[in-house]
Amino acid sequence: QVQLVESGGGSVQAEGSLRLSCVASAYSWCMAWFRQAPGKEREGVAYITRGGTTRYADSVKGRFTISQDNAKNTMYLQMSSLKPEDTAMYYCALFRNSWCPDGPSAYNYWGQGTQVTVSS
Repeated sequence: QVQLVESGGGSVQAEGSLRLSCVASAYSWCMAWFRQAPGKEREGVAYITRGGTTRYADSVKGRFTISQDNAKNTMYLQMSSLKPEDTAMYYCALFRNSWCPDGPSAYNYWGQGTQVTVSS
Protein backbone atom coordinates (compact mmCIF):
# COMPACT_ATOMS: atom_id res chain seq x y z
CA GLN A 1 0.00 0.00 0.00
CA VAL A 2 2.97 2.33 0.50
CA GLN A 3 3.65 4.35 -2.64
CA LEU A 4 7.02 5.83 -3.61
CA VAL A 5 7.43 8.20 -6.54
CA GLU A 6 10.84 9.32 -7.80
CA SER A 7 11.47 12.32 -10.00
CA GLY A 8 14.31 14.51 -11.18
CA GLY A 9 16.23 12.15 -13.43
CA GLY A 10 17.42 13.11 -16.86
CA SER A 11 20.42 13.50 -19.11
CA VAL A 12 23.34 15.68 -18.08
CA GLN A 13 26.93 16.25 -19.12
CA ALA A 14 29.84 15.13 -16.99
CA GLU A 15 30.55 17.50 -14.10
CA GLY A 16 26.90 18.55 -14.11
CA SER A 17 24.33 18.26 -11.34
CA LEU A 18 20.91 16.73 -10.78
CA ARG A 19 18.55 16.63 -7.82
CA LEU A 20 16.37 13.57 -7.35
CA SER A 21 13.24 13.55 -5.21
CA CYS A 22 11.24 10.72 -3.67
CA VAL A 23 7.77 11.32 -2.26
CA ALA A 24 6.37 8.61 0.01
CA SER A 25 2.80 7.99 1.12
CA ALA A 26 4.17 6.90 4.49
CA TYR A 27 7.49 7.24 6.27
CA SER A 28 9.67 4.44 7.61
CA TRP A 29 12.65 4.71 9.89
CA CYS A 30 15.02 4.20 6.97
CA MET A 31 14.96 5.53 3.42
CA ALA A 32 17.62 4.92 0.82
CA TRP A 33 18.66 5.45 -2.78
CA PHE A 34 19.83 2.51 -4.88
CA ARG A 35 20.94 2.41 -8.48
CA GLN A 36 21.31 -0.25 -11.13
CA ALA A 37 23.13 -0.04 -14.44
CA PRO A 38 22.67 -2.58 -17.26
CA GLY A 39 24.53 -5.78 -16.47
CA LYS A 40 25.29 -4.65 -12.92
CA GLU A 41 23.89 -5.58 -9.53
CA ARG A 42 21.70 -3.11 -7.72
CA GLU A 43 23.87 -1.11 -5.34
CA GLY A 44 23.20 1.21 -2.45
CA VAL A 45 24.06 4.85 -3.06
CA ALA A 46 22.96 6.76 0.03
CA TYR A 47 20.98 6.06 3.17
CA ILE A 48 19.20 8.19 5.76
CA THR A 49 17.33 7.35 8.96
CA ARG A 50 14.37 9.30 10.23
CA GLY A 51 16.69 10.87 12.78
CA GLY A 52 18.98 12.14 10.03
CA THR A 53 21.90 9.71 10.19
CA THR A 54 23.42 9.38 6.72
CA ARG A 55 25.73 6.92 4.99
CA TYR A 56 27.15 6.89 1.44
CA ALA A 57 28.74 4.46 -0.95
CA ASP A 58 32.45 5.14 -1.41
CA SER A 59 31.90 5.81 -5.11
CA VAL A 60 29.67 8.83 -4.44
CA LYS A 61 30.99 10.15 -1.15
CA GLY A 62 31.84 13.82 -1.41
CA ARG A 63 29.72 14.29 -4.53
CA PHE A 64 26.21 13.26 -3.47
CA THR A 65 24.16 14.54 -0.54
CA ILE A 66 21.06 12.84 0.82
CA SER A 67 18.49 14.81 2.79
CA GLN A 68 14.87 14.63 3.85
CA ASP A 69 11.85 16.67 4.80
CA ASN A 70 9.98 14.52 7.30
CA ALA A 71 6.93 16.78 7.32
CA LYS A 72 6.50 16.23 3.58
CA ASN A 73 7.58 12.56 3.53
CA THR A 74 10.11 13.54 0.90
CA MET A 75 13.71 12.46 0.40
CA TYR A 76 16.24 14.13 -1.86
CA LEU A 77 19.51 13.17 -3.51
CA GLN A 78 21.61 16.11 -4.64
CA MET A 79 24.14 14.83 -7.16
CA SER A 80 27.08 17.02 -8.17
CA SER A 81 30.24 16.45 -10.20
CA LEU A 82 28.45 13.68 -12.05
CA LYS A 83 30.48 11.09 -13.93
CA PRO A 84 29.53 8.72 -16.76
CA GLU A 85 29.89 5.89 -14.22
CA ASP A 86 26.88 7.35 -12.37
CA THR A 87 24.61 6.45 -15.29
CA ALA A 88 21.91 4.11 -13.97
CA MET A 89 18.31 3.74 -12.98
CA TYR A 90 17.93 5.25 -9.53
CA TYR A 91 15.40 3.83 -7.08
CA CYS A 92 13.95 5.09 -3.83
CA ALA A 93 13.42 2.43 -1.16
CA LEU A 94 11.98 2.11 2.35
CA PHE A 95 12.90 -0.26 5.18
CA ARG A 96 10.55 -0.62 8.13
CA ASN A 97 13.16 -0.56 10.85
CA SER A 98 15.49 1.81 12.65
CA TRP A 99 18.62 1.07 10.62
CA CYS A 100 19.50 1.02 6.92
CA PRO A 101 20.86 -2.27 5.54
CA ASP A 102 23.54 -2.01 2.86
CA GLY A 103 21.96 -4.42 0.41
CA PRO A 104 18.63 -4.16 -1.40
CA SER A 105 17.08 -7.46 -0.32
CA ALA A 106 15.72 -6.26 3.01
CA TYR A 107 13.92 -3.18 1.74
CA ASN A 108 10.16 -3.40 1.86
CA TYR A 109 8.98 -0.86 -0.70
CA TRP A 110 10.38 0.44 -3.96
CA GLY A 111 9.62 3.21 -6.39
CA GLN A 112 9.50 2.73 -10.14
CA GLY A 113 12.86 4.39 -10.69
CA THR A 114 14.13 7.45 -12.50
CA GLN A 115 16.82 7.27 -15.17
CA VAL A 116 20.04 9.26 -14.83
CA THR A 117 22.32 9.44 -17.86
CA VAL A 118 25.67 11.22 -17.72
CA SER A 119 27.51 11.85 -20.97
CA SER A 120 31.25 12.39 -21.28
